[in-house]
Amino acid sequence: MDHAAASKEEQQQHQQPPHTLMSLISTNPVLDSQAEKLDHWKEAEMEPGATTTCSSVVADEPSRCCRSPSTTDDLAATTPAPAAAADPVSSSSPSTMKPDSQETAGLAENTANPTSTLVASAVMPSACFEVDKFSIGYTPVDIRGRPLLDLSKTGGWRAAFFIFGNETAERMAFYGILVNLIFYLYYEMHINFPSTSTLVTNVIGTASLTPLLGAFVADAYLGRYYTIGIFSMIYLVGLILLTLTSVLAGTRPSNSGCGIITLYLGFCAPASTRQMAFLYVSLYTIALGSGGIRPCVSSFGADQFDIEDPKEKLHLARFFNGFYFMITLGILLSLTLVVYVSDYVSWGWGFGTLAIAMGVANIIFFMGTPFYRHRLPSGSPLTRLAQVLVASTRKRKVQVPSDESLLHEVHDKESAIVGSRKLHHVNDLRFLDKAAVETEEDKISGTPVTAWRLCTVTQVEEMKALLRVIPIWATSIVLNTVFVQILNFGAQQAMNMDRRLWGFNVPAASVPVVSAMFILLFIPLYDCLLVPFIGQYTRNPRGISYLQRTGVGLFASILAAVAAALVERKRRQVSWETRTAGDPLLTVPFSAWWLIIPFFLTGFAEVFASIGQLEFFYDQAPDGMRSMGTAFFAATSGLGAYLGSFLITVTSKITGKHGKSPWVNNVISIGHIDYYFWLLAVLSSINFIAFLYFVHIYRYKRLGHHENHNTHKIP
Repeated sequence: MDHAAASKEEQQQHQQPPHTLMSLISTNPVLDSQAEKLDHWKEAEMEPGATTTCSSVVADEPSRCCRSPSTTDDLAATTPAPAAAADPVSSSSPSTMKPDSQETAGLAENTANPTSTLVASAVMPSACFEVDKFSIGYTPVDIRGRPLLDLSKTGGWRAAFFIFGNETAERMAFYGILVNLIFYLYYEMHINFPSTSTLVTNVIGTASLTPLLGAFVADAYLGRYYTIGIFSMIYLVGLILLTLTSVLAGTRPSNSGCGIITLYLGFCAPASTRQMAFLYVSLYTIALGSGGIRPCVSSFGADQFDIEDPKEKLHLARFFNGFYFMITLGILLSLTLVVYVSDYVSWGWGFGTLAIAMGVANIIFFMGTPFYRHRLPSGSPLTRLAQVLVASTRKRKVQVPSDESLLHEVHDKESAIVGSRKLHHVNDLRFLDKAAVETEEDKISGTPVTAWRLCTVTQVEEMKALLRVIPIWATSIVLNTVFVQILNFGAQQAMNMDRRLWGFNVPAASVPVVSAMFILLFIPLYDCLLVPFIGQYTRNPRGISYLQRTGVGLFASILAAVAAALVERKRRQVSWETRTAGDPLLTVPFSAWWLIIPFFLTGFAEVFASIGQLEFFYDQAPDGMRSMGTAFFAATSGLGAYLGSFLITVTSKITGKHGKSPWVNNVISIGHIDYYFWLLAVLSSINFIAFLYFVHIYRYKRLGHHENHNTHKIP
């Protein structure tokens, strides 16, 4: 009997492949790269007799994973394996199945953990083993959180094009509202220009700060795909509400007896409290929807390219150029098609066009679902940052060891943070390193030490990475103030200028389209011609680094502000010489196409600075905070708008004393916007000098197993 049992056991062991999916992960917890890990997983899956029957992210419901393959709703792809089915071991009930001792030891601490994934044994189809999500690292997963073993059928440009459509429609809608809203509020809601400018600025600012909320939800809980889907629907609801304000008579004040003169003098019927409330609800619903889309779309698109695959990584830089190209295309459509429909058809069709475009974009986005690659949500980044602060404060009297290898880090997992790779220790901000110092009290406590007392090096480096980018991030605020103010005041300047072009009178709101057209033309030239040419000398596949590209854009923004001041000075001079300054109905005999100069420089600055920042914040954000990184990028435009509003308020109070006309006036020629542009040029110059200093001291983040580009100070 013993001999027969031993022979049977030996036969079973002989039938078992040398590697199962679980034994591979438990014995190789940290591999040099995610690509290598995927290769190992593929080998495990392709062993003779191997079968993967199921994979589920629900760790506390193994029965869902171990049901019959005929139930397909929660099962992964199944390959028939008759030989395995005849095996007495594989036919045992799930409750009696046990992984080998090595696998049990490697996974014991994660049993019934909600951050774990159940994957069937590659040998025993009906048995479910628990795959530790901490071992998955930054490996792409499918929509259910299962590691993607074959990346050839997902991601890349195939998936990116579905994402491009969503962002194009969102930017088309946002800028379509932005350029039309000032005129809609003035002509339909009877709100004066200073008040409309403030309202529009507040909406822009809010829409640029809500991405912090959307990014938190995406990184911590929902993931980028679901966040984009949910907030896109919220955005669509806001657009429908805004369309209703322009269609339903009761949602706006009556225009009876309201002409241009009476409107200018402020004698038209004002909007009621209820009408303004309905307008605010629609606008801020749009701002909320934008908050979930903007930080996630670019990051989700970048997720479709494997940064550890040399071939796909080369496409990542082109993705960001293409992504900004599509943003600009949406802006161009808003400044031409939407403005034309609003001016020559109706406000209802103008806003309705945006709602239709957003609805179509949502459909296109969801159509791409089978092709998307996903990343696992890493849990609350705010909690991890708070833990570092608390732990380092508790150990403020502890000495940080000179040997960084003595700092606490996990070695049996890819990372202690779900969906992340390890970060290498960087020797700065040493106070925070105290959070990773394991004291004698931690060793003898007898109970597991929580992250509120002891953090890993990776967790500490997350905090450091965030703090290091803040100074560079802050310099982007003034840059965006220049962008917003030049475009906003450009539309107001164009209202009283000669806008004729080939016999057609171009709407004032469409004049800034010059900036968008230049961006559309220059991005392909930059990507296809300048990058290869510059790369021959810099040996950088991107031509120049992220921060060098941003610096070029910052310098160009100074020139844009100077050009705007000079053009406005000439326009104002002509208006007084021709006695058209005080009458808003008269056209100043000065071509609006002189505004091409500052718009051209603004577009040039955007191509360099904005795309450089987008790449920089995505690249330097920790794996578990990618959406937060792009949210910081989005927030700069909002803070730039707020700064512009603050500057207008302050300069108006100071320059409007003693009965004088303030720089920013309802009648543009009576004010001195040229002085305001000079102020922006001075602030931009100071900002550029500060940027150069922060770049000089900046240190790039380092990955745990191999350093990424430019590890130390930027050359």
